[in-house]
Amino acid sequence: MTNLSDIASSYTPPLSKMLIPANFDDYVVQTITRAINIQQIASPTFAENTRAQYVADQFRALGLVDVSIDDVFNVYGLLKGVGDGKALMVSAHTDTVFPIETDLAIRREDDLIYGAGLGDNSLGVAGLLFLAEFLQKQTIALPCDVWFVAPSREEGLGDLGGMKAAFARLKPHLKAVINLEGMAFGFIYNGGIAVRRLHITTKAEGGHSWLQFGRPSAIHSLMAIGAKITAIHPPTHPRTTYNIGVIEGGHSVNSIATDAGMWLDMRSESAESLAKLENHVRQIVAHSVQDGVQFAIDVVGDRPAGQIPDNHPLVQMAQAALAYVGIAGSLETGSTDGNVPLAAGCPAVTIGLARGGNAHRLDEYIDPTPLSDGLRQLLALTIWAGGWSG
Repeated sequence: MTNLSDIASSYTPPLSKMLIPANFDDYVVQTITRAINIQQIASPTFAENTRAQYVADQFRALGLVDVSIDDVFNVYGLLKGVGDGKALMVSAHTDTVFPIETDLAIRREDDLIYGAGLGDNSLGVAGLLFLAEFLQKQTIALPCDVWFVAPSREEGLGDLGGMKAAFARLKPHLKAVINLEGMAFGFIYNGGIAVRRLHITTKAEGGHSWLQFGRPSAIHSLMAIGAKITAIHPPTHPRTTYNIGVIEGGHSVNSIATDAGMWLDMRSESAESLAKLENHVRQIVAHSVQDGVQFAIDVVGDRPAGQIPDNHPLVQMAQAALAYVGIAGSLETGSTDGNVPLAAGCPAVTIGLARGGNAHRLDEYIDPTPLSDGLRQLLALTIWAGGWSG
């Protein structure tokens, strides 16, 4: 691992003094308040426009330039550096898994704060705003430009669509990406797993359950396919998984179903292993063809895989930033917005700012206790990555 003192020695004033001003606790409290304010703005995937406008207004108020919102509700803001090299992107997605009508009430219990979407990823977006404000107020001039980006469409069927559009727009100007999640403090994601999602549908003529008994049923056919899929035993090395997350179809208990569908999520640490799993599923469907039933498979998600090695300078800087706050970081792989730059060969890490639990549930919560360390980690990593030549 890179020696912390060796990295820090290249910056003046010393990092320890620069990142802990007397009023730093005020920044921590303000970040929690901002996270709650952001969480109170409903932001389902594909409907992030209201939250995007809020973030854009905050970017302008904090002095970022070239602030804009694109066609998919990504928000962009630029902090100019003092050099002319390639820029750094810092990102945090704005969408949540919850529908527009979700109860977004906040409650506090002991040291925890509960609220749907608070940790994933309102706190991440609040961390983005903190970083912009701190760099401006402390007049920290980085050797490169920093693009602050709040992408949309990270969750579910959004398929990382926001980051795909944002990265395509900024790719020629970037040397690295730091992606923020509100929870998972202490973890560094330097690898993105491959994800493929299929919508498998069946259609049949249907009829009355008594009078036309024996006619092909879209649901029966789909259930037979599902049973065969659940009998698949994917490899554990590389780790490969599948999940039938949603089943739909039919219109009454006494009707032979005319249509049915399932949503299948498949993941793997290896693109090759994932392709084999998908091929197995497609063969199951092909061998299930029967008279009177139509089958279709639509790809509804394709998250690319990518990775930078554990000894990559950006990973070492992320480890050093955690060591700076007294944490031994753990390297992980996962599915985040970081997948997109990693797949394109651009160095990227995803880091957490605090801890929490019950993500994607109504009783989601954050433990803000480590947030002060999480924000100092973010500052250290941004400053060091900003000075990295790439």
